[in-house]
Amino acid sequence: MALFSVCTAKGSPGVSTVAAAMAMTWDRPTLLADLDTSGGDMAIRYRDEQSRPLLADRGLMSLASSLRRGTEGGSVEPHVQRIAGGPAVLAGVTRPEQVAALGASWQHIAVALAAIAEVDVIADCGRIVPQTAVMPVLAASSAVLVLTRPTVEELYHLRERLSGIIEQLTAREALGVPIGVAVVTDERDRASTGEIHRILDQARLDVSVVGQIAVDSKAAGRMRYSLEALPTKSLFVRSVAAVGQSLRDLAARRAAQLA
Repeated sequence: MALFSVCTAKGSPGVSTVAAAMAMTWDRPTLLADLDTSGGDMAIRYRDEQSRPLLADRGLMSLASSLRRGTEGGSVEPHVQRIAGGPAVLAGVTRPEQVAALGASWQHIAVALAAIAEVDVIADCGRIVPQTAVMPVLAASSAVLVLTRPTVEELYHLRERLSGIIEQLTAREALGVPIGVAVVTDERDRASTGEIHRILDQARLDVSVVGQIAVDSKAAGRMRYSLEALPTKSLFVRSVAAVGQSLRDLAARRAAQLA
């Protein structure tokens, strides 16, 4: 169906928790893919439907190995596990050193994830650094969501990293990939989205502001290690759902423009 990537330019604004909440509140079936190159969290945080730890040898690394061998017809399904009370998940690397071993496999991983017909893929891409290994995934996405906090430092790095992402997408001839920004902030914050609009306009970046995600430590904390009792009425979950809808709308508009 479609691939949507979630990432950040700097810091830790809760990308993994936001990606998990987005997968849980999406309007279509989802696969949560843990592609954080600094080391995945999903296999550490969550248990399977029998309350057992997720299998460390079944996920991104086994998928890459299968794609290199050309076995299983490029299917992602044999490498997926299901979180108790949550979505299907593609567990990530357990240590950053494994990222180097993936090498050129990232391109094949991106193609395989984007080609899944039955579900939308929500990819947790973690922090994006210059020459990031996951750029093929961003380039294959229907839309990319970049999270930020409204601090001076993070907004500065947001502008610089967005410029870098756009340059790399241009180099890959992937100019059609829309990018949205969501600010993680207090629900009463009425200034930050306007400030981000101003920064993007001044930098002449073709990036949309798709909303804000409410800081809600209690709700986010409940989801950190279990998805079995989703706090659907919390500000955090409701704001993530709204940003998810805006991201789908952004992808649909760009697709219509390119049609």
